[in-house]
Amino acid sequence: MSEDVKHFIVQRVRERRRETIQDTLVVEEPLEIRLNNIPLAVVMRTPGHDFELARGFLLTEGILQGATSDGRRATGESQRADEMIEIEYARDELGLEIPNVINCRIPSILETEIFGWQRHIFSSSSCGICGRASIDRVRVQASPLQGRWQIPFSILQTLPDQLRRRQTTFANTGGLHAAAFFSSEGKIIALREDIGRHNAVDKILGWAMRQYKLPLENFGLLVSGRLSFELAQKALIGGISFMAGISAASSLAVEIAEETGMTLVGFLRGETAVVYSNPQRIQF
Repeated sequence: MSEDVKHFIVQRVRERRRETIQDTLVVEEPLEIRLNNIPLAVVMRTPGHDFELARGFLLTEGILQGATSDGRRATGESQRADEMIEIEYARDELGLEIPNVINCRIPSILETEIFGWQRHIFSSSSCGICGRASIDRVRVQASPLQGRWQIPFSILQTLPDQLRRRQTTFANTGGLHAAAFFSSEGKIIALREDIGRHNAVDKILGWAMRQYKLPLENFGLLVSGRLSFELAQKALIGGISFMAGISAASSLAVEIAEETGMTLVGFLRGETAVVYSNPQRIQF
């Protein structure tokens, strides 16, 4: 049985008739992320691609800095995204792997920095990433997006169908969000699913960081749900210049997209869409 689903016996009611069936449910389990053997955060996620999740989490929390607007690395602290990040399962005193606990190693990071991030992550966990302090933090970390590629609207329309065809676990459970990385040719290059929409985005960014150099401004991100500020922020930190979703965008997501030059498209369904910002990347 796949590690991301479990089977349960349930009672299903339809048209006043009740029957006992076996249902497939998505798995939700905690994952503890440690940095240099110091506990950093616990996230509730669907098991699978945990190393990618950790790498994307470190990026979007600002622990790994993004690239400069012209694609070159800045000096000093912002070089961390180029470092070799060693990720492995944590081990106990006998050397045995600890389930659902992974350790990330970045030698240049000091303990005092990790303790500071612990406090920040804990204080923002109740509402995701929100508030004026977080917005200001993004503006400091992320440069205006420079991706100048375009995609025909007729090709953009095909992305939701591609997404559905590749959401195999969602088809069995109906309980997962998806995030997909797509090219200017309108091809979905990779897709990740998770019970948390933020985790799905972190997983796909963690994958992309290993395949391409930051910033990822010549690619697009497609999400299966609404376009919230938190998701737009994650895309921005990764340098993604085009973000689309199946549902609506929030006001703050549109504001940050307008301010940074991100193309934001919602309600991408069939032949309809709402272009919230920077339509110059779409050929109509």
